[in-house]
Amino acid sequence: MPRNGPGYPGDMPKRVLLAKPRGYCAGVDRAVETVELALEKYGAPVYVRKEIVHNKYVVETLSDRGAIFVNETDEVPEGALVVFSAHGVSPAVHEEAAQRSLRTIDATCPLVTKVHKEAVRFAKEDYDILLIGHEGHEEVEGTAGEAPDHVRLVDTAEDAATVEVRDPSKVIWLSQTTLSVDETMVRVRQLKDRFPELQDPPSDDICYATSNRQTAVKTMAPSCDLVLVVGSKNSSNSVRLVEVALQHGAKASYLVDYAKEVDLAWLDGVETVGVTSGASVPDILVMELLKFLESHGFGEVEEITTANEKIAFALPRELRKDLVR
Repeated sequence: MPRNGPGYPGDMPKRVLLAKPRGYCAGVDRAVETVELALEKYGAPVYVRKEIVHNKYVVETLSDRGAIFVNETDEVPEGALVVFSAHGVSPAVHEEAAQRSLRTIDATCPLVTKVHKEAVRFAKEDYDILLIGHEGHEEVEGTAGEAPDHVRLVDTAEDAATVEVRDPSKVIWLSQTTLSVDETMVRVRQLKDRFPELQDPPSDDICYATSNRQTAVKTMAPSCDLVLVVGSKNSSNSVRLVEVALQHGAKASYLVDYAKEVDLAWLDGVETVGVTSGASVPDILVMELLKFLESHGFGEVEEITTANEKIAFALPRELRKDLVR
Protein backbone atom coordinates (compact mmCIF):
# COMPACT_ATOMS: atom_id res chain seq x y z
CA MET A 1 0.00 0.00 0.00
CA PRO A 2 1.52 3.36 -1.01
CA ARG A 3 2.54 5.59 1.89
CA ASN A 4 3.68 9.12 2.41
CA GLY A 5 7.39 9.73 2.20
CA PRO A 6 9.78 9.70 5.16
CA GLY A 7 9.19 12.31 7.77
CA TYR A 8 5.41 12.48 7.42
CA PRO A 9 3.64 12.19 10.79
CA GLY A 10 2.33 8.67 11.32
CA ASP A 11 3.42 7.58 7.85
CA MET A 12 -0.27 7.58 6.85
CA PRO A 13 -1.37 5.94 3.58
CA LYS A 14 -2.36 8.25 0.74
CA ARG A 15 -5.35 7.23 -1.35
CA VAL A 16 -7.80 8.29 -4.01
CA LEU A 17 -11.57 7.85 -3.81
CA LEU A 18 -12.88 7.72 -7.39
CA ALA A 19 -16.55 8.58 -7.86
CA LYS A 20 -18.82 6.41 -9.96
CA PRO A 21 -20.79 7.51 -11.89
CA ARG A 22 -18.70 10.32 -13.31
CA GLY A 23 -17.96 11.79 -16.73
CA TYR A 24 -20.00 11.45 -19.91
CA CYS A 25 -23.75 11.19 -19.60
CA ALA A 26 -25.96 9.76 -22.34
CA GLY A 27 -26.85 13.19 -23.72
CA VAL A 28 -23.22 14.29 -24.01
CA ASP A 29 -22.16 10.96 -25.52
CA ARG A 30 -24.90 11.34 -28.13
CA ALA A 31 -23.97 14.94 -28.94
CA VAL A 32 -20.25 14.28 -29.34
CA GLU A 33 -20.90 11.18 -31.43
CA THR A 34 -23.26 13.23 -33.60
CA VAL A 35 -20.48 15.66 -34.55
CA GLU A 36 -17.97 12.83 -35.07
CA LEU A 37 -20.33 10.91 -37.36
CA ALA A 38 -21.34 14.07 -39.23
CA LEU A 39 -17.66 14.72 -40.00
CA GLU A 40 -17.26 11.13 -41.21
CA LYS A 41 -20.46 11.14 -43.27
CA TYR A 42 -20.40 14.62 -44.79
CA GLY A 43 -16.76 15.66 -44.42
CA ALA A 44 -15.34 18.86 -42.99
CA PRO A 45 -16.30 21.48 -42.26
CA VAL A 46 -19.25 20.76 -40.00
CA TYR A 47 -20.47 23.89 -38.22
CA VAL A 48 -21.61 23.69 -34.60
CA ARG A 49 -23.62 26.45 -32.94
CA LYS A 50 -22.03 27.18 -29.55
CA GLU A 51 -19.90 24.51 -27.88
CA ILE A 52 -21.38 21.07 -28.56
CA VAL A 53 -20.83 20.38 -24.84
CA HIS A 54 -19.09 22.55 -22.25
CA ASN A 55 -15.66 20.95 -22.24
CA LYS A 56 -12.44 22.50 -23.52
CA TYR A 57 -10.78 19.19 -24.49
CA VAL A 58 -13.82 17.96 -26.45
CA VAL A 59 -14.19 21.24 -28.35
CA GLU A 60 -10.47 21.38 -29.19
CA THR A 61 -10.43 17.74 -30.33
CA LEU A 62 -13.44 18.19 -32.61
CA SER A 63 -12.00 21.44 -33.96
CA ASP A 64 -8.85 19.56 -34.94
CA ARG A 65 -11.02 17.13 -36.90
CA GLY A 66 -12.79 19.86 -38.86
CA ALA A 67 -15.66 21.11 -36.71
CA ILE A 68 -16.11 24.89 -36.76
CA PHE A 69 -17.74 26.35 -33.67
CA VAL A 70 -19.77 29.54 -34.09
CA ASN A 71 -21.83 31.65 -31.74
CA GLU A 72 -24.80 32.27 -34.03
CA THR A 73 -26.30 30.81 -37.18
CA ASP A 74 -25.57 33.95 -39.20
CA GLU A 75 -21.89 32.96 -39.04
CA VAL A 76 -22.66 29.77 -40.99
CA PRO A 77 -22.48 30.01 -44.81
CA GLU A 78 -25.88 29.72 -46.47
CA GLY A 79 -26.78 26.13 -47.28
CA ALA A 80 -24.10 24.64 -45.00
CA LEU A 81 -24.55 22.00 -42.30
CA VAL A 82 -24.90 23.11 -38.68
CA VAL A 83 -25.28 21.02 -35.53
CA PHE A 84 -27.19 22.42 -32.57
CA SER A 85 -25.52 21.72 -29.24
CA ALA A 86 -26.69 19.43 -26.44
CA HIS A 87 -27.96 22.46 -24.50
CA GLY A 88 -30.80 23.12 -26.94
CA VAL A 89 -31.95 26.15 -28.92
CA SER A 90 -35.07 28.26 -29.08
CA PRO A 91 -37.61 28.14 -31.94
CA ALA A 92 -36.16 31.47 -33.13
CA VAL A 93 -32.82 29.78 -33.83
CA HIS A 94 -34.55 27.06 -35.89
CA GLU A 95 -36.32 29.80 -37.84
CA GLU A 96 -33.07 31.65 -38.49
CA ALA A 97 -31.47 28.46 -39.75
CA ALA A 98 -34.39 27.82 -42.11
CA GLN A 99 -34.19 31.36 -43.47
CA ARG A 100 -30.53 30.77 -44.33
CA SER A 101 -31.33 27.38 -45.93
CA LEU A 102 -29.04 25.63 -43.45
CA ARG A 103 -29.04 21.87 -43.13
CA THR A 104 -29.48 21.21 -39.44
CA ILE A 105 -28.84 18.34 -37.04
CA ASP A 106 -30.37 18.88 -33.63
CA ALA A 107 -28.18 17.28 -30.94
CA THR A 108 -30.24 18.71 -28.06
CA CYS A 109 -30.20 16.30 -25.11
CA PRO A 110 -33.59 14.52 -24.93
CA LEU A 111 -33.86 15.52 -21.26
CA VAL A 112 -33.54 19.18 -22.24
CA THR A 113 -36.12 18.63 -24.98
CA LYS A 114 -38.45 17.28 -22.27
CA VAL A 115 -38.19 20.59 -20.38
CA HIS A 116 -38.83 22.50 -23.63
CA LYS A 117 -42.02 20.49 -24.17
CA GLU A 118 -43.12 21.18 -20.60
CA ALA A 119 -42.64 24.92 -21.17
CA VAL A 120 -44.73 24.78 -24.36
CA ARG A 121 -47.46 22.74 -22.68
CA PHE A 122 -47.87 24.99 -19.65
CA ALA A 123 -47.66 28.15 -21.74
CA LYS A 124 -50.57 26.84 -23.85
CA GLU A 125 -52.48 26.36 -20.59
CA ASP A 126 -51.62 30.00 -19.75
CA TYR A 127 -49.47 29.26 -16.70
CA ASP A 128 -46.71 31.56 -15.55
CA ILE A 129 -43.54 29.46 -15.60
CA LEU A 130 -40.82 30.15 -13.03
CA LEU A 131 -37.66 28.80 -14.64
CA ILE A 132 -34.93 28.13 -12.07
CA GLY A 133 -31.57 28.47 -13.78
CA HIS A 134 -28.53 30.59 -14.47
CA GLU A 135 -29.00 33.76 -16.47
CA GLY A 136 -27.18 33.61 -19.80
CA HIS A 137 -26.77 29.83 -19.84
CA GLU A 138 -27.53 28.40 -23.28
CA GLU A 139 -29.99 25.85 -21.93
CA VAL A 140 -31.96 28.56 -20.10
CA GLU A 141 -32.06 30.72 -23.23
CA GLY A 142 -33.38 27.79 -25.27
CA THR A 143 -36.07 26.84 -22.76
CA ALA A 144 -37.19 30.44 -22.20
CA GLY A 145 -37.36 30.91 -25.95
CA GLU A 146 -40.08 28.26 -26.17
CA ALA A 147 -42.50 30.47 -24.23
CA PRO A 148 -40.96 33.94 -23.80
CA ASP A 149 -44.22 35.57 -22.70
CA HIS A 150 -44.78 33.06 -19.92
CA VAL A 151 -41.30 32.30 -18.55
CA ARG A 152 -39.82 34.24 -15.63
CA LEU A 153 -36.19 33.42 -14.81
CA VAL A 154 -35.33 32.74 -11.17
CA ASP A 155 -31.58 32.63 -10.65
CA THR A 156 -30.83 34.18 -7.26
CA ALA A 157 -32.55 34.38 -3.88
CA GLU A 158 -33.37 37.98 -4.76
CA ASP A 159 -35.11 36.79 -7.92
CA ALA A 160 -37.20 34.37 -5.86
CA ALA A 161 -38.18 37.21 -3.52
CA THR A 162 -39.16 39.67 -6.25
CA VAL A 163 -40.48 37.70 -9.23
CA GLU A 164 -44.07 38.58 -10.10
CA VAL A 165 -46.80 36.38 -11.55
CA ARG A 166 -50.22 37.21 -12.96
CA ASP A 167 -52.20 34.60 -11.03
CA PRO A 168 -50.64 32.90 -7.96
CA SER A 169 -53.04 29.97 -8.41
CA LYS A 170 -51.70 29.24 -11.89
CA VAL A 171 -47.94 29.03 -11.64
CA ILE A 172 -45.44 26.18 -12.09
CA TRP A 173 -41.67 25.87 -11.72
CA LEU A 174 -39.27 24.22 -14.15
CA SER A 175 -35.48 24.08 -13.95
CA GLN A 176 -32.25 23.94 -15.89
CA THR A 177 -31.21 20.28 -16.00
CA THR A 178 -27.65 20.77 -14.67
CA LEU A 179 -28.26 22.54 -11.36
CA SER A 180 -27.45 21.44 -7.85
CA VAL A 181 -30.40 19.40 -6.63
CA ASP A 182 -30.16 20.87 -3.11
CA GLU A 183 -29.88 24.49 -4.20
CA THR A 184 -32.76 24.09 -6.64
CA MET A 185 -34.98 22.89 -3.83
CA VAL A 186 -33.91 25.90 -1.73
CA ARG A 187 -35.23 28.13 -4.52
CA VAL A 188 -38.41 26.07 -4.77
CA ARG A 189 -39.05 26.46 -1.02
CA GLN A 190 -38.48 30.21 -1.30
CA LEU A 191 -40.96 30.39 -4.16
CA LYS A 192 -43.55 28.24 -2.37
CA ASP A 193 -43.38 30.57 0.64
CA ARG A 194 -44.59 33.32 -1.71
CA PHE A 195 -46.80 31.19 -3.94
CA PRO A 196 -48.29 28.31 -1.88
CA GLU A 197 -50.11 26.94 -4.93
CA LEU A 198 -46.92 26.71 -7.00
CA GLN A 199 -47.03 23.44 -8.93
CA ASP A 200 -44.12 21.03 -9.35
CA PRO A 201 -43.10 19.84 -12.82
CA PRO A 202 -44.68 16.57 -13.92
CA SER A 203 -41.29 14.84 -13.58
CA ASP A 204 -37.84 15.79 -12.32
CA ASP A 205 -36.19 18.36 -14.58
CA ILE A 206 -32.70 17.95 -13.11
CA CYS A 207 -31.21 15.18 -15.21
CA TYR A 208 -30.42 11.74 -13.83
CA ALA A 209 -26.70 12.20 -14.58
CA THR A 210 -26.42 15.51 -12.75
CA SER A 211 -28.22 14.05 -9.74
CA ASN A 212 -26.19 10.82 -9.77
CA ARG A 213 -22.84 12.61 -9.94
CA GLN A 214 -23.81 14.86 -7.06
CA THR A 215 -24.90 11.86 -4.97
CA ALA A 216 -21.55 10.14 -5.52
CA VAL A 217 -19.70 13.29 -4.42
CA LYS A 218 -21.93 13.67 -1.35
CA THR A 219 -21.07 10.08 -0.38
CA MET A 220 -17.29 10.45 -0.61
CA ALA A 221 -16.80 14.11 0.38
CA PRO A 222 -16.85 13.58 4.17
CA SER A 223 -13.85 11.23 3.81
CA CYS A 224 -11.85 13.61 1.60
CA ASP A 225 -9.25 16.21 2.48
CA LEU A 226 -9.46 17.37 -1.12
CA VAL A 227 -11.89 16.76 -4.00
CA LEU A 228 -10.67 17.38 -7.55
CA VAL A 229 -13.39 17.81 -10.17
CA VAL A 230 -12.34 17.45 -13.79
CA GLY A 231 -14.38 19.85 -15.90
CA SER A 232 -14.46 23.22 -17.60
CA LYS A 233 -15.37 26.49 -15.90
CA ASN A 234 -18.35 27.05 -18.21
CA SER A 235 -19.78 23.61 -17.36
CA SER A 236 -22.62 24.25 -14.92
CA ASN A 237 -22.81 20.68 -13.64
CA SER A 238 -19.02 20.53 -13.11
CA VAL A 239 -19.03 23.78 -11.10
CA ARG A 240 -21.90 22.42 -9.01
CA LEU A 241 -19.83 19.32 -8.12
CA VAL A 242 -17.18 21.54 -6.50
CA GLU A 243 -19.90 23.29 -4.48
CA VAL A 244 -21.50 19.99 -3.46
CA ALA A 245 -18.14 18.60 -2.30
CA LEU A 246 -17.51 21.62 -0.07
CA GLN A 247 -21.06 21.59 1.28
CA HIS A 248 -20.83 17.91 2.26
CA GLY A 249 -17.57 17.76 4.15
CA ALA A 250 -14.59 18.02 1.80
CA LYS A 251 -11.94 20.29 3.31
CA ALA A 252 -11.09 21.71 -0.13
CA SER A 253 -12.24 21.27 -3.72
CA TYR A 254 -11.04 22.58 -7.07
CA LEU A 255 -12.09 22.41 -10.71
CA VAL A 256 -9.43 21.54 -13.32
CA ASP A 257 -9.56 20.87 -17.05
CA TYR A 258 -6.30 18.92 -17.03
CA ALA A 259 -4.04 17.20 -14.50
CA LYS A 260 -1.31 19.77 -15.23
CA GLU A 261 -3.52 22.44 -13.64
CA VAL A 262 -3.30 20.83 -10.19
CA ASP A 263 -1.31 23.03 -7.81
CA LEU A 264 1.03 20.81 -5.78
CA ALA A 265 0.35 23.02 -2.77
CA TRP A 266 -3.19 21.60 -2.77
CA LEU A 267 -1.72 18.18 -1.90
CA ASP A 268 0.21 19.37 1.16
CA GLY A 269 -0.88 17.38 4.20
CA VAL A 270 -3.57 15.58 2.19
CA GLU A 271 -4.20 11.87 2.84
CA THR A 272 -7.39 11.30 0.82
CA VAL A 273 -8.20 12.86 -2.55
CA GLY A 274 -11.64 12.45 -4.08
CA VAL A 275 -11.80 12.50 -7.88
CA THR A 276 -14.83 12.97 -10.09
CA SER A 277 -15.72 14.64 -13.37
CA GLY A 278 -18.58 16.56 -14.91
CA ALA A 279 -21.07 15.04 -17.33
CA SER A 280 -19.27 16.51 -20.37
CA VAL A 281 -15.82 15.11 -19.52
CA PRO A 282 -14.24 12.13 -21.34
CA ASP A 283 -12.69 9.61 -18.96
CA ILE A 284 -9.25 9.96 -20.58
CA LEU A 285 -8.86 13.20 -18.62
CA VAL A 286 -9.70 11.45 -15.35
CA MET A 287 -7.17 8.70 -16.11
CA GLU A 288 -4.50 11.36 -16.70
CA LEU A 289 -5.33 12.89 -13.32
CA LEU A 290 -5.04 9.49 -11.61
CA LYS A 291 -1.60 8.98 -13.18
CA PHE A 292 -0.56 12.43 -11.96
CA LEU A 293 -1.75 11.66 -8.43
CA GLU A 294 -0.01 8.26 -8.48
CA SER A 295 3.25 10.01 -9.35
CA HIS A 296 2.81 12.04 -6.18
CA GLY A 297 2.18 9.09 -3.90
CA PHE A 298 -1.57 8.60 -4.31
CA GLY A 299 -1.42 5.13 -5.84
CA GLU A 300 -4.23 3.44 -3.93
CA VAL A 301 -7.54 3.97 -5.77
CA GLU A 302 -10.92 2.94 -4.39
CA GLU A 303 -14.01 3.40 -6.55
CA ILE A 304 -17.07 4.72 -4.73
CA THR A 305 -20.14 3.49 -6.63
CA THR A 306 -23.56 4.94 -5.89
CA ALA A 307 -25.36 4.12 -9.16
CA ASN A 308 -24.89 2.16 -12.38
CA GLU A 309 -26.04 4.08 -15.43
CA LYS A 310 -27.32 2.15 -18.43
CA ILE A 311 -29.21 4.89 -20.26
CA ALA A 312 -28.47 5.53 -23.93
CA PHE A 313 -30.16 7.84 -26.43
CA ALA A 314 -30.70 7.29 -30.14
CA LEU A 315 -28.82 9.58 -32.52
CA PRO A 316 -30.69 12.59 -33.95
CA ARG A 317 -33.16 11.50 -36.63
CA GLU A 318 -31.61 13.81 -39.27
CA LEU A 319 -28.35 11.86 -38.94
CA ARG A 320 -29.92 8.41 -38.58
CA LYS A 321 -31.75 8.67 -41.90
CA ASP A 322 -28.52 9.50 -43.75
CA LEU A 323 -26.48 6.81 -42.01
CA VAL A 324 -28.83 4.02 -43.20
CA ARG A 325 -28.54 4.97 -46.86
